[in-house]
Amino acid sequence: MIDFFDLLETRSSAEREAALLAALPAQIAHAQSRSAAFGQILQGVDAASITSRAALAQLPVTRKGELQALQQASREQKVGGNVFGGFSAVGFGATMPRVFASPGPIYEPEGTARDYWRMARAIYAAGFRAGELIHNSFSYHFVPAGSMMETGAHAIGCTVFPGGTGQTEQQVLAMRDLQPAGYIGTPSFLKIIVEKASDMGVPLTSLTKAMFGGEAFPPSLRDWFLERGVAGYQCYATADLGLIAYETSAREGLVLDEHVIVEIVRPGTGDPVAEGEVGELVVTTLNPDYPLIRFGTGDLSAVLPGHCPTGRTNVRIKGWMGRADQTTKIRGMFVHPKQVDEIVKRFAEVARARLVVSGEMANDTMLLRVEASEGVDNLGARIEEAIRDVTKLRGQVEICSPGSLPNDGKVIEDARSYK
Repeated sequence: MIDFFDLLETRSSAEREAALLAALPAQIAHAQSRSAAFGQILQGVDAASITSRAALAQLPVTRKGELQALQQASREQKVGGNVFGGFSAVGFGATMPRVFASPGPIYEPEGTARDYWRMARAIYAAGFRAGELIHNSFSYHFVPAGSMMETGAHAIGCTVFPGGTGQTEQQVLAMRDLQPAGYIGTPSFLKIIVEKASDMGVPLTSLTKAMFGGEAFPPSLRDWFLERGVAGYQCYATADLGLIAYETSAREGLVLDEHVIVEIVRPGTGDPVAEGEVGELVVTTLNPDYPLIRFGTGDLSAVLPGHCPTGRTNVRIKGWMGRADQTTKIRGMFVHPKQVDEIVKRFAEVARARLVVSGEMANDTMLLRVEASEGVDNLGARIEEAIRDVTKLRGQVEICSPGSLPNDGKVIEDARSYK
């Protein structure tokens, strides 16, 4: 029998969508008034009018690179600077128990809410229950990963051993002595621990489950753990947004968290793609302390049709499918996915496009493959002119039949030889 973390997981799709969209105007207004950065980004936006996904899609996407740049610029100000670049709605003191640093650096606040990053839902779906001991091998140093998992585990009622990273032999001995029910951390580090335990002759019989994050968890590694009695599940979370999606016992994609609004957009733009098409994950969080509106993760994924066989009714995504930033340099000029989108938007006849860069460095060629119906007068020549206008580079055009381009989220494909 499958049980659930809460009743939100099994509510109807219509009920969930209505609740999320009802909360959206207030969250946007809150971001405008309490976050200086979003006060600027969303200047002139009538928050009360953002009551649909179509309206939300008209707002600008803020990407991690922009957040980092604003943070850095603000920190460099001699007067009035803000370590968070104006994105945080809370400041140092009682409302912010901890602050963390991700590579960049990008600084992230931790608020006072119980299960601030909402990780409990994913941990519960991985099989952990109240009264169990969890061996947490995510880092507690600088980055928030260790705290993200610990606060989620505490919300379920679990005890946590803060193993952190490194010291493999000591990790094995701690598992031998404490007999944890499961592990949270990266799959690669648990594999190292299990192999070290085997070398030391230490059985880890209590370890039967794991929740993984931070890196890919391919089926081959999943099966490797299952052969050793450990059922591992993955989650998708970031330091900026907290939990975004999590795996269930059905092992069919990742189910979205209940407190985020997720869109999948064409890379380099803010335009939602058709359901099932690969694109960049853009997330709006309902977190009042760090109210990120249309935050571009830079990660690619796609929506899966239907609902999870476990009975959870939220939307599912395929999981991490690569990075969305496909900016490339051609003959000394940067070409961005947004430029390809600008070219496509000039021609109603074109449905999708993919820019293929081939040849060798310093002698590269640019081919824009576009999906369009045949027989349109001078379409190729007109698109070539648009390529020159937008990119300041010459490129060729290939007209392809509708639906023939790969559905992998790539707008720019770098096929050059770097030998």
